Amino acid sequence: MRQLRTRSWILLGVLAPLGMLAVSGLMLLELRRETWAKAEQTSRNLLQVIDSDIVRTIAVVDRSLLAVIANLDAPGIEDIAPDLRQRLLFGPAATADHLAGMAVLDENGDSVFDADAVPARRVNNADRAYFRAHKADPDLGLHISEPIVSRVTGTPVIVLSRRIQKPDGSFGGIALGILRLSYFTRLFDRIELGGLGAIKLYRRDGVRILRHPEAGPGSAGAATFARFGGAESGGFVARSGWDGVERQHTFTRVGGLPLVLDVALATREIEAGWRAKALVIGAVVLALCGLAIGLCLLFGRELGRSAAMQAELTRLSRTDPLTGLANRRRFEEAFDEAWDRAARADGGPLSLLIVDADHFKRINDRHGHAAGDAVLRSLARALAASIHRPADLVARVGGEEFAVLLPATDAEGAARVAETIRRTASRLPAGAPGIPAVTVSIGLATGRPGVGAAADLYRRADAALYEAKATGRNRTCSAPAQTEPAGARGILSLVGAA
Repeated sequence: MRQLRTRSWILLGVLAPLGMLAVSGLMLLELRRETWAKAEQTSRNLLQVIDSDIVRTIAVVDRSLLAVIANLDAPGIEDIAPDLRQRLLFGPAATADHLAGMAVLDENGDSVFDADAVPARRVNNADRAYFRAHKADPDLGLHISEPIVSRVTGTPVIVLSRRIQKPDGSFGGIALGILRLSYFTRLFDRIELGGLGAIKLYRRDGVRILRHPEAGPGSAGAATFARFGGAESGGFVARSGWDGVERQHTFTRVGGLPLVLDVALATREIEAGWRAKALVIGAVVLALCGLAIGLCLLFGRELGRSAAMQAELTRLSRTDPLTGLANRRRFEEAFDEAWDRAARADGGPLSLLIVDADHFKRINDRHGHAAGDAVLRSLARALAASIHRPADLVARVGGEEFAVLLPATDAEGAARVAETIRRTASRLPAGAPGIPAVTVSIGLATGRPGVGAAADLYRRADAALYEAKATGRNRTCSAPAQTEPAGARGILSLVGAA
């Protein structure tokens, strides 16, 4: 029971650090989840800031285009002086920093009014996709072009345009505003994205207008845009096929415009702070748990060694060092236990044999103690081989005297065992040259709890042994049963002799 309790405490000492390790792992996972939630919220905040700026800028340009178209229908506009007409058509919006210019193209694509020149610079843009789109679709509304290079300034731009209708409803040209891509670059430069983050602006048809920090047009059907799936907003994690970096993408449609804005933050940068904390916390917790487990296991090993040593000491304290048989202490304990078991079993029989080597002192005196020890060891092996039940016990109780305890054995059974021992001993080889064969004398007694005392059984067996010695040795004498009156058959009866 004590050993079981010790093992339970050791197991608890091992499981407790493992539990702490598991709890720490769960806490780190929760901290990681919070890190990702914070990154997602940061991305949404960035989208809101950028979205509002782009919507406001494009709204200003669009209102200017609508004003230009309305002013073209003003009475007498053709008769006004060119300089005044230019200011009336385009107003102060044409001088905005992010605009590369505003113009009006007729139905043939020729520039007829120019916000930056009087008269208008001679430019024909009938081949541009935005011009063809308005010409083909009278209900197109505000159109935002793909990134192009301006034929006037030679810089990357996008063109915002609206269709002009003639009074009869036919195509009368377009009014356009030219927005520099550098506007988006300056806007995105103010955003902290980390070393691997990016912001992308797409048209609704998938054409990429700008990627920051690497600006440039994209192609329709790009893998990232395909993940948007036409949703108004959302997010996902994907690995870039261009640079192999895994990023968290958060996207939204820009106002009511045909534009989609995507903020992509590198997952390794999102988790960088968390990884540093997790590494430190994990290393400390792992080291402490490992130390605790190691100490518990070491303590358990020491307890095991101590228990093994204690068991060995206990065994040695109950074992005869010369023969390896049980010693007198162990015999007395086993004798008391066997007597108690017999008492609990309603007075079952218990037999005892006292075995003594004949003329042993003569062997020691003539041949030395080493020869005597060899004889005792040989006799001990013979005695141990003569019993077969786990409850039987052979013990060396002193000098050349041995005791054989036979629980649940009556006098007849004990006599058979005694005769086996006597015959086996007489056939043992001599311990050394010149030593005669060893014989034994045996005293046998059988008792029952309730009829006599335990001490009486030993005294009776010992008395039987002396009777066997006195009547010639190499024989077994049995003490009479206690139920018989003393003197009815003499003190002892002869069971066997050589």
